[in-house]
Amino acid sequence: MTLHRVTRFALALGLLALPATARAQAFGLNEIGSCALARGFATTSAPCDDGSSIYWNPGAIPKTQGLTALAGVAAISLDGDFTQDTTLKRYGMDVSTEWVPHVFANYRTSGSFAYGLGVYVPYGLTSQWRDDFPGRFSALKASLHTVYVQPNISYALSDDWSVGLGPVFGFSSVELVQGVDLSQLKTPVGPTFGQLGIPKRTEFARATLKGNTTAFGVNLGIHGRVNQSWEVGARFLSQMYFKYDDADATFQQIGTGLVLAANNPLGLPGGTPVDSVLAPQFRSGGALVAQKVQTRIMHPAQVQFGVAYNGFQNTTISVDYAWVGWKSFKELPVDFQGGATDKVLFENYNNTSALRLGVEHRYTGGAAIRAGVAATASAAPDVTVTPLLPEQDRAYGSIGGRYPINKTLAVDGAFSHIFTPGRRGRIDERTSPTQTADQLNTGAYSLHANILSISLRASL
Repeated sequence: MTLHRVTRFALALGLLALPATARAQAFGLNEIGSCALARGFATTSAPCDDGSSIYWNPGAIPKTQGLTALAGVAAISLDGDFTQDTTLKRYGMDVSTEWVPHVFANYRTSGSFAYGLGVYVPYGLTSQWRDDFPGRFSALKASLHTVYVQPNISYALSDDWSVGLGPVFGFSSVELVQGVDLSQLKTPVGPTFGQLGIPKRTEFARATLKGNTTAFGVNLGIHGRVNQSWEVGARFLSQMYFKYDDADATFQQIGTGLVLAANNPLGLPGGTPVDSVLAPQFRSGGALVAQKVQTRIMHPAQVQFGVAYNGFQNTTISVDYAWVGWKSFKELPVDFQGGATDKVLFENYNNTSALRLGVEHRYTGGAAIRAGVAATASAAPDVTVTPLLPEQDRAYGSIGGRYPINKTLAVDGAFSHIFTPGRRGRIDERTSPTQTADQLNTGAYSLHANILSISLRASL
């Protein structure tokens, strides 16, 4: 998607003042700090006055000396469905509310330095469908949880300019549950069971992959005040390559209730249960016993920069541009270390751009109200809209504010909702990179979500 399309979308949102917001592109998450969420994530040029700046701009110096701490959680309620072209049957998602935490602490000395620590979740994914979903052979459940831990140091170059950086330690866990299609399995005599008449999408097993691993990166930032009215800022979060080299794969046999016909190519008597023929696959020496598996997921780099205007009394208006290098997410390999058949999920994502607009008005005593709008394009090409992640263009908008409890404590809150236009997609795996969306897409996905974020800020 070109930038001018995103720009038109953002301007339309601003004119209509739609209350719409949601997740970032692909499996990225932006729900890091309630202030940032309420301001449409336009916080690099004018960081929120809390520890979340460790993520949004590690080069920003806290406004006041001493220790500030921020802890909170975003509750994401996601819903969606897939409507099949041929039957017009609707299959709903079955996703529980996800709780995404964030914790920050930032200490500004009496000199030019500030030291901090942040724990946040910039990438994550939960996709789950019901057992009758025909796309369960691509993904019945997909779960990715990645936590970044970032110690941070920022330095004031002058009264108006500062820089900062922090090494990032990433901890990631992944789970993928899929149905296994009997029609695709080869028989002992050569042909597949599908060639013997077994219908497509006959589930005879359920595969579960679970693993966790670590990776390392860096987050850099710069912030400056041009004059009393204008601020600028930029940040760079490096990509991180997570290699799940010691993941576990297990397989559960699912009864089909089928029997072999007489004179079958397997040479077995007519009436022989197919399940008994398959049972040795799940026993010692079989291809579908518990085994190790390897996979790799690239978490892409992020760049964000913007400007903020403080010329109106007690009000800040900020505009940011964000870029995410999703093109690095090309393939998702699944390499079994036992007898199960290896596979490659072709993703071929595109880099994405987003425009973000936020406003904050502050009152005497520390209270504030905030709002934001944003627009971002889908990272997935038309051929990669799948049950694993039915990616779509998204319109963002948000509202929220801060309420001071006393001199040291304040609570921030934000509410967001996602609107998407819906998008055509597929339910079968792409077996070759030459296959196109016209060949594979067989229905339409819809998605929507509600997000509520609460954070508690303490100044000590």
